Amino acid sequence: MDADDEKGCNDDATHLDRGPAMSGTLFLPGKLDLRAAGPLRAALLSERGADLVLDAAQVNHLGALSLQVIRAAAKTWSEAGHSLTLTNVSTDLADQLALLGFSPATLTRWETAE
Repeated sequence: MDADDEKGCNDDATHLDRGPAMSGTLFLPGKLDLRAAGPLRAALLSERGADLVLDAAQVNHLGALSLQVIRAAAKTWSEAGHSLTLTNVSTDLADQLALLGFSPATLTRWETAE
């Protein structure tokens, strides 16, 4: 068992880091695939009720389910009157978002129909 196994974070795809206490930043892993969607959802739920920044500097792969988790969070944050922001977007992630019809700004913005 290596040091990462002992800490419970043996897979980079499912490990999410929070910034310093009360920083309001969630550092996303490099691979946001099917395996990362559950931990991503749990991490987002634990941050609900305050403004949050998603630091995407390490993200090089975005799967559809993780995209849906982030979009659902955008709706939840918007309806609660809080901001959800994506920052430090890698070139790979920006390219993938464009192919899916999003930009770093529109991914976390939710507009309600009136």
